[in-house]
Amino acid sequence: MVFKIIILIAFFAVMIGIGIYCRKNSTDVNGFVLGGRSVGPWLTAFAYGTSYFSAVVFVGYAGQFGWKYGIATTWAGIGNALLGSLLAWVVLGRRTRIMSQHLNSATMPQFFEARYGSTSLKIAASLITFIFLIPYTASVYNGLSRLFGMAFSIPYEYCVIAMAVLTAVYVIAGGYMATAINDFVQGIIMLVGIVAVIIVVLKNNGGLTEALNGLAMAKDETVSSAPGIFASFFGPDIPNLVGVVILTSLGTWGLPQMVQKFYAIKSEKSISTGTVVSTVFAIVVAGGCYFLGGFGRLFADQIDVVKDGYDSVIPTMLSSLPDALLALVIVLVLSASMSTLSSLVLTSSSTLTLDLLKGHVVKDMKEKTQVLVMRILILVFIIISVVIALYQYNTKLAFIAQLMGVSWGALAGAFLAPFLYGLYWKKTTKAACWVSFIFSTVFMIVVTLNNAFGLDIIKIKFLASPINAGAFCMIAGLIIVPLVSLITPKPDKQVVDEAFACYEEKVLVSQKEALADEG
Repeated sequence: MVFKIIILIAFFAVMIGIGIYCRKNSTDVNGFVLGGRSVGPWLTAFAYGTSYFSAVVFVGYAGQFGWKYGIATTWAGIGNALLGSLLAWVVLGRRTRIMSQHLNSATMPQFFEARYGSTSLKIAASLITFIFLIPYTASVYNGLSRLFGMAFSIPYEYCVIAMAVLTAVYVIAGGYMATAINDFVQGIIMLVGIVAVIIVVLKNNGGLTEALNGLAMAKDETVSSAPGIFASFFGPDIPNLVGVVILTSLGTWGLPQMVQKFYAIKSEKSISTGTVVSTVFAIVVAGGCYFLGGFGRLFADQIDVVKDGYDSVIPTMLSSLPDALLALVIVLVLSASMSTLSSLVLTSSSTLTLDLLKGHVVKDMKEKTQVLVMRILILVFIIISVVIALYQYNTKLAFIAQLMGVSWGALAGAFLAPFLYGLYWKKTTKAACWVSFIFSTVFMIVVTLNNAFGLDIIKIKFLASPINAGAFCMIAGLIIVPLVSLITPKPDKQVVDEAFACYEEKVLVSQKEALADEG
């Protein structure tokens, strides 16, 4: 116990120290929100990865879907790496950086305003962001605190409050740069931790081959009667597994806290390096988490998912680890959770300040006032999310995965298509953005009410799951936006030409980047 506490104290001291050190970089809005748009490739890639993967993935998703689908759940990790990281960087990275700077937008709602010439779109986007990031934040607290309770026997409430206070200190002090540097430190811990845990868990079960043999012997007639189904790389339920892959992979393309990482990229080289680093990070962390969760059935004699829920699967698997490794795992999950939480609260506070309060509630808000208001709102947002997390825990309202599904489904479903088409297609209309916003948010609210109160509104059982509903909203948005754009009035040519002019600007590069045309 003493060793665990020493490790935690050292970890917290480093996090807070970095926050204080980065205060000099957070004196203005550009520095506080985007780190001055000068964040290097490794920091950006790790900030992207650590914001992507939190206790929601490690405890919630890996536990629930590992139990349901066995080793096939590894597909989710593969999807996260290839679709959620590699392709996201390739398709969005450069264009997001170029157009967001050209339009002088520091947040996704500001991008919508400038790109489509609509202040009302900005306000709607900021409200959607604030409302639907809250359940995601609550799910981050939940996953971490379950693991803390197992390791330290500390009440859930104390864990939530301690994590919230520590995150608030370094984000309020150092802004985005403190978050990025801390994300890098936390990312290293996550990489080392997940590899060590997988090796030990497999070793305790006789090695990889023996563990797979044991998994092949696992049976659950309520899931499938096929022999060895949990050791199959396609699992017992392909349609629902596809829903998980789409939600957790394609979702990053439309989440404000993820896309905003591209706004802060320093250079062209940073994009190339960041693409590789973030993809490798996702392969190890996401692939490792889901791969580990796939062996949950080996511990079936110690787990009662009916009584304790799926969120108990991973903590039970880790409960027999040696103290030193368990301490590393705790810091691993703490790192993942605090990095995600810091990204969420920074996104929410900047959105409310820059997109709602500035110019609307307060007509002439000075630079220093904006930074002060963002710091205050970080604290407010953290308090609200703590209250909701505690309420969720005491009422057993939903599993971690369901909370994340609601949040990701509404946000990515609403924003993904308008943002993606806005970067590439000049004919995307403001009306199409509104339809995408309304469709996804309303649909996810209906799904949430349907499940919370046992209603029978959603007749298609497959879509009653927040996971599948979220994936459906993302795919639907990609179809709805171009269709609505083709049948609604064309966008203002001047606004469109101004937005796309950034891609035509000529830049000079050294010969190592491109050969001169001497012919």
